[in-house]
Amino acid sequence: MCFLRMRFFSKLFLAFSFIVFGFLVCDAARGVDANTPVKTADVKSPSATSNPITTAPVLPSEFSGWQVKGAVVKSDDPAAADAANAPVLKEYGFVRFEKASYTRDDGRNLTIRAAVFADASGAYGAFTYYRTPEMEDETIGGQAAFLNNRLLFYQGNVLVDASFDRMSVMSASQLRQLAGLLPQAEGGKNKPPALPDYLPKPASNVVLEKNTTKYILGPVALDQIGAPLGSAAVDFKSGAEVVTAKYAVNAGDATMMLVEYPTPQIAAERLRQIDASHQITPPQPGVAPIVDVGPFFDARTGPILVIAAGPLSQSEARALLASISYEADVTWNENTYVSKKDNLANFLFNAIVLCGIVVGLALVAGVAFGGMRVLVKRFFPDSVFDRRESIEIIALHLDDRPGRLPRER
Repeated sequence: MCFLRMRFFSKLFLAFSFIVFGFLVCDAARGVDANTPVKTADVKSPSATSNPITTAPVLPSEFSGWQVKGAVVKSDDPAAADAANAPVLKEYGFVRFEKASYTRDDGRNLTIRAAVFADASGAYGAFTYYRTPEMEDETIGGQAAFLNNRLLFYQGNVLVDASFDRMSVMSASQLRQLAGLLPQAEGGKNKPPALPDYLPKPASNVVLEKNTTKYILGPVALDQIGAPLGSAAVDFKSGAEVVTAKYAVNAGDATMMLVEYPTPQIAAERLRQIDASHQITPPQPGVAPIVDVGPFFDARTGPILVIAAGPLSQSEARALLASISYEADVTWNENTYVSKKDNLANFLFNAIVLCGIVVGLALVAGVAFGGMRVLVKRFFPDSVFDRRESIEIIALHLDDRPGRLPRER
C-alpha cells in the first residue's frame, strides 16, 4: 500500500511539472509574438474606404499664376457634379466634388470642376464616358482631351473638367502643373484598369476610331452608350468590367466589346447564356435579349468575353477575335526588409531564452522533487520512502570467517 502511495505522489508531481513547463513555454511564445510586428488587414468603414482624401482639399488655392476667386464649392453628392448623370457617377465610385473659380492678372478666368473617385478605374471610366469623338487628344495627367475652351483630363483617381474663357498656348502647361498638385489615392488604387489594353490595335483593314473607347462599371452607363449586349446579359453583379470601342471596317462602323469576369468559369457560363439567347428569336423568360446590331460574333479567352458586332465580314470578325489573347500575369510581392520574425539574431536570442527557461524549470523540478522527499521523510518517517520492510539488501558477508566443518569418520 505504501509503495502504491509513493507511485501516486511521483506521477502527480510529474504531471504538475509538465503543466508548469507548458505554461512557461506558451507564455514565452506569446512574448516573442508580441515583439514581432504583425501585418493586419486594414478594415475600414465604407466611407473611409471610398474617401481616401477626406481631410485634404482637392484643388489648390493657386497654381501657375492662377489665383482662386471666391469660395470653393464642396459636396459629396454626385448630383452636385452632374445631376443628369448622377447614377453613372455612383457606378464609377464617386466620392466627392469640388468646384472653384480662378483668375489671373491678365484678366482671364478659369472654372475647374474636380471629381474624386474611389480609385483610378473610376476616374478613367468617367473620363471615357464624358469624352466625345470630336475632342482632340492632349498630354496631361493620365489622359486628356479638349474641345474649344474646355479641357478634360484625369490624374490618378481625380477627374478634372477645366473651362477657360480664353485659352492660350500655355494653358496646357499650366494644367500639367495642376495635375501634379492633385492629391492621389494610395497603393493599387492609383493604377488605371488593364482591360482597355486588350483592345485590338489598328490594322490594315480595321482602324480604331478616335475617342470611342468607353470603360463601363455599371448597368446604367452600359445601357446609355448603346453596347451590343445589354446590362442584363452582362450581369454586373458577377463583378464584370466592360470596355467598348468602335472600329472602322470596309462596310462601316463595327463595335468591339470586351467583358471581363473574376474567373474563367463565370465567363464560360455567361458565354453559354449569351449564345443561347442569340440563337433564340422570340424572347424567352429569364434570358437576357441581345441588342440588334447586325452580325454578331463572340468568343472567350480566359475570363474575358470578346464580342464583335456590326457590318463585319467573316474574315474581319475572325481577325478581331483572334487579336485578343488573355495572358495571366501573376506578381509575387515580397518584403524588402528583415522583420524581427525573420532576423537570425533574434531567433538565436529567443532560442537561448527558451533553453534558459527549460534549464530553470529542470532545476526547479529537481529542487522540488528532492525537497518533497526530504519533507515527506521528516514528517512521515518510514511511511512513504525508505521503509525498512520494503528495502531488501543481499549481503554476502565476505568478512565473516567460516566455521569449522566436522570431520568425516
